[in-house]
Amino acid sequence: MLNGQPVHSLKGIGEKTGKLFEKLGVFSIDDLLSYYPRAYDTYEAPVSIGQLKDQTVMAVESVLLKGANLVRLNHIQIVSVQLKDITGSLQVSWYNMPYMRANLKSGETYVFRGRVVRKRGRLVMEQPEVFTPEAYEAVAHSMQPVYGQTRGLSNKTIVKAQQQALEVRRLEREYMPAGLRRKYELAEINYAIEHIHFPADRTELLFARKRLVFDEFFMFLVGVRRMKEHREDKHSPYVVKRVQEAKALKSSLPYALTGAQERALEEVYRDMEGGLVMNRLIQGDVGSGKTIIAILALVQAAYNGYQGALMVPTEVLARQHYESMISLFEAHGITKVPVLVTGSMTAKEKRLAYGKIAGHEADIIIGTHALIQEKVVYDNLALVITDEQHRFGVGQRELLSTKGQEPHVLVMSATPIPRTLAIIIYGDLDISVIDELPQGRQAIRNCVVDPGYRPKAYSFIQKQVEMGHQAYIICPMVEASEMIEAENVLDYTKSLRTELPSQIAVEYLHGKMKAKEKNAIMERFAAGGIQVLVSTTVIEVGVNVPNATVMMIENAERFGLAQLHQLRGRVGRGKAQSYCIMVNCSHDKDTGERLDILNRSNDGFYIASEDLKLRGPGDIFGLRQSGDMEFKLADIFTDANILKRVSEEVDLLLDKDPQLELEEHRELKRKIEDYLGTNYEKLNL
Repeated sequence: MLNGQPVHSLKGIGEKTGKLFEKLGVFSIDDLLSYYPRAYDTYEAPVSIGQLKDQTVMAVESVLLKGANLVRLNHIQIVSVQLKDITGSLQVSWYNMPYMRANLKSGETYVFRGRVVRKRGRLVMEQPEVFTPEAYEAVAHSMQPVYGQTRGLSNKTIVKAQQQALEVRRLEREYMPAGLRRKYELAEINYAIEHIHFPADRTELLFARKRLVFDEFFMFLVGVRRMKEHREDKHSPYVVKRVQEAKALKSSLPYALTGAQERALEEVYRDMEGGLVMNRLIQGDVGSGKTIIAILALVQAAYNGYQGALMVPTEVLARQHYESMISLFEAHGITKVPVLVTGSMTAKEKRLAYGKIAGHEADIIIGTHALIQEKVVYDNLALVITDEQHRFGVGQRELLSTKGQEPHVLVMSATPIPRTLAIIIYGDLDISVIDELPQGRQAIRNCVVDPGYRPKAYSFIQKQVEMGHQAYIICPMVEASEMIEAENVLDYTKSLRTELPSQIAVEYLHGKMKAKEKNAIMERFAAGGIQVLVSTTVIEVGVNVPNATVMMIENAERFGLAQLHQLRGRVGRGKAQSYCIMVNCSHDKDTGERLDILNRSNDGFYIASEDLKLRGPGDIFGLRQSGDMEFKLADIFTDANILKRVSEEVDLLLDKDPQLELEEHRELKRKIEDYLGTNYEKLNL
């Protein structure tokens, strides 16, 4: 079967199920095979009842001394059995599964596997799977894949589809040079694809994963090198000289720039007047003051008679930047005209904006990816700035830069990445680092707590709201999953509305919502119409709410430290004291130590370097992607050593065979071209 065939061509997947797969970004069999598990469930040997632990998934083997009971309680049918051995007793229950009563026979031996919870002082197991001892033996110690799901599409359905896809797929021709595979002990590609989904054990999983991570970094870094060649030492038609108006604006600000801001600004100015095209990254922690540098650079370009564009990831943030720029310019006598361009503007509003841009009535253009639509025609576009650059694919950045005649490019990131890794990942850019926070900024107060602290946290949030402030609560998942025990946005919002007084507006936000819905929620939150926003990490970037003073992160153990720090940066933007409450649902000692780093420090670069030290080569379970690059498997912190090796190998390869014309590189060239062709828009450089 051709791997490009639609996923609904698989047996048992009709059009309706196919649509659910599409929600996950899975359209073809190829997409399905590269839809990797987000975790693995290991079926450990059964234990005695006395060894069961609260809040863990465990298995217990028992002979049923009595048949199952069925009771009805408030329209819920509950089937339950009592298990006993010499170490204790355990109640096992199923809700709205009445058929379980007939399935369980007195005198038979079963293995029950499920989550153990403490209720009214005793342990119970709810909704467990049931096996015969022989059936459990068949899966014991195996690793079962757990996939990201969407409502209506169970893990079981995805697993069956993956098994079928592996059976019918066309095998991939090996493309990685044999020498490289030997040197780094890399699995054969088809083996890696099969065993990332269905590993027999951890060793097999790590072997498969290493190959796929190596490949992801390899393709990505070839893309970076191509970008570097394309940009290196290009002469600029735009020599942007220093102007008095930008100097006066900087002097009249109500605060002085930090030393790090001054250094970064000087580097930007030097690049813009130096005669070569600027390609610079400003890397600065949340709140370090990158935006004012962007504004000063845009003012400089405008007073040289050129246009400048600022592209940001969300409409709400674009509007916020536009409005704050208008008021800043009015207050300081800047006569240049900003204009806003977003996707949700009416056709008439867009026409007016396009007219102003083409006729150079607008000097500074602020917007989302709508800035790169072909209808936008610029007049002397000399400077392109992208904020939170990892949200834009290189294709989008390139499209914006081609709107001008090789404009200067400035990209900004609040993701703190250790410099050694930043140089590799942003290999096509010069790097400026802002590693100081402005004076007078209050440090965020942090605490790491267990789930028992929730009632106090809700009470604290209520008090903050009564003082006129707002709060974020972050959950790792959009909706409940049958396989992953973690808080989810939809259920959490429902229960929180019952915990907090009805006059407190609680709403939710997640990445699966339509862009219009997301914008409406973010705008209401920014305007103060919502007091508590329950969200996934979609709010990591994209809105500035100085009035928000509390960030509560559920299942903090499921996120990388760098991402937790990014989330925490959504608060502490105003004058009031801000707080970050991290709820650790894990009993693991190492997890507690890891989270304690965030408890002790608000310095993103220190946290990123500690994150790098703490993550070992096999540390891939239960940690979310670091959030900075959208690799499918690879993580720049966990896989830092592989990233460094791959960087060296890509340099050696392209030095030896720049166009990949040697016979031994033919398959690799085909794969790279295929990768760059399909990932150009998404390739996050």
